Amino acid sequence: MHDEAVRDRSAAKAGTTCAAPAAPRVPGRRRAVDLDGDEALRLLATVPLGRIVFTRRALPAIRPVNHLVDAGDVVLRTHEGAALTAYAREAGTEGVVVAYEADDIDLATRLGWSVVVTGYCRPVTDPADTARYKTLLRPWTDRRNDEVLRIRPDLVTGIRLVPADG
Repeated sequence: MHDEAVRDRSAAKAGTTCAAPAAPRVPGRRRAVDLDGDEALRLLATVPLGRIVFTRRALPAIRPVNHLVDAGDVVLRTHEGAALTAYAREAGTEGVVVAYEADDIDLATRLGWSVVVTGYCRPVTDPADTARYKTLLRPWTDRRNDEVLRIRPDLVTGIRLVPADG
């Protein structure tokens, strides 16, 4: 109500009329249903893009990246100068702790799913694996993405958003 009054006063000062924007139509209530790890990884494999979360200079950093799921691992391609690539190399065989999130949620119905994978991210060092992943996983930017990283999940969680009455 307050916003409408401010708009009306502003429009009156400007000598114009200002119709309130139509409120977006919000579908009925939804509920979140927990996914088991296998179902979450299956869904993750159906989308090409997600967000990697890691620590950079003691602060969280988030980057969009494309991925594939292979034998339960999440595989990414990055470029040599990427902070995550450097941190993963510095960590050696131990790897660096990351979270990876992807989702598919319809903006109109607000139904869909969201998956989070948490685990250690390490460089893929086997030349045959690297070559295979480079053919399977095409970069989505014009950067030269020659580095291949693998996340071995320690924790896989997810939710599916469904109608509350269904």
